[in-house]
Amino acid sequence: MGCLLRFACAPALTAAIVPFLSNTQKKKKRNGWFFRAQLCYENDPLFQSAINSASLRFHETRRREPLFVDPYAGCFVPPQTRMDIDNRLKHYCIATKFIDDSLLRTVNHMDGLKQVVLLSDGMDTRPYRLNWPSSTIIFDISPERVFQKAAERLKDVGAKIPRSCLFLHVPLETSNIQHTLRMKGFDGNRPSIWAIQGLPVMTLASFEEILFIVSGMAMNGCLFLGELPAWLAETEFGVKSSTKKWMDNLFMSNGLKVDMISYNEAAKRLGKVVKPGDYKNLLFVAEQLRFSDDQMETWRREFQRVEEEGDEEGFEEL
Repeated sequence: MGCLLRFACAPALTAAIVPFLSNTQKKKKRNGWFFRAQLCYENDPLFQSAINSASLRFHETRRREPLFVDPYAGCFVPPQTRMDIDNRLKHYCIATKFIDDSLLRTVNHMDGLKQVVLLSDGMDTRPYRLNWPSSTIIFDISPERVFQKAAERLKDVGAKIPRSCLFLHVPLETSNIQHTLRMKGFDGNRPSIWAIQGLPVMTLASFEEILFIVSGMAMNGCLFLGELPAWLAETEFGVKSSTKKWMDNLFMSNGLKVDMISYNEAAKRLGKVVKPGDYKNLLFVAEQLRFSDDQMETWRREFQRVEEEGDEEGFEEL
């Protein structure tokens, strides 16, 4: 993950959390409690990007009829934050709702242990705010310093993982993410679903590394979905046929069949409308066509066992 590591390991500039306390120290809002925090990170790009996304979720949650409710986004948002409410808010929230629904719909159709891998900015609250079924294990791959500070704030406001579920973090800075996932219990012989939103992807090579990880670890038939920066496509954004061809080639080279999802179509399903704008992300859903490394290893061992048993039977006949 060299390309990702160079960005994720950039030195933080005075990262600190300063609690913001109102007169009552907390405000009760729809569907839960919101705590506002003064987050001071001195232009650290990783923190700023994560906080910007949390601000969009916080704003959406406060709408009269929100697409989703994130009762914890407010603990990341400085109290005097000003936002330019434009198409970025609408597109981001449509994508967030699409990913939320896809994750829950998929895991609710899994039998036994359910595996979810989130590739995030470190402030993803899905492990806490979504209604995960029992026996769900959630892995979060994100920048270590952002995740740790976010975890402190979430603990302060009482956020908890649903009962009978497990939440594990894999630092983006880890030199061997596949190995770390396996050491933490990921099983490539069981179904999983992978989602990306907010993970700092700086180059095409870094995203290809992500595809390599998914291709090697996701079981045949599993889904990988989410958002990726449109500038990754080496074509002019807006030319859907060219972008689609590029996406097809990129994903298929890693054994994944991809479908581009129109933000407008996703919005229509929710009874919303999004106008064309300068939102530079691509929404996608991909299916794993290959067998995972774990599946291949299981079959290799089984084939070896059958061969050895056959040799023993032949020897006894002689």
